[in-house]
Amino acid sequence: MKDPKPLSPRSAPKGGLNSEIQARIGHQLRAMYDDVVKQGVPDRFAELIRKLDAGEGPPADMEGLPQNSAGRE
Repeated sequence: MKDPKPLSPRSAPKGGLNSEIQARIGHQLRAMYDDVVKQGVPDRFAELIRKLDAGEGPPADMEGLPQNSAGRE
């Protein structure tokens, strides 16, 4: 397979998105994320966060699961 040719400066798009397009994208993103924010945090997640903040260990059904690099030990 051949390497694709780089775009010449003449064929490359210029300047990015205009302000009208940016405003439309921003409006649509806000509308979408407003719906997500209105859903709130599920009770189970809120309880897990409360326990972690209080320094309690993980619940029994989560013990033994691998922790990510940002996880608490």
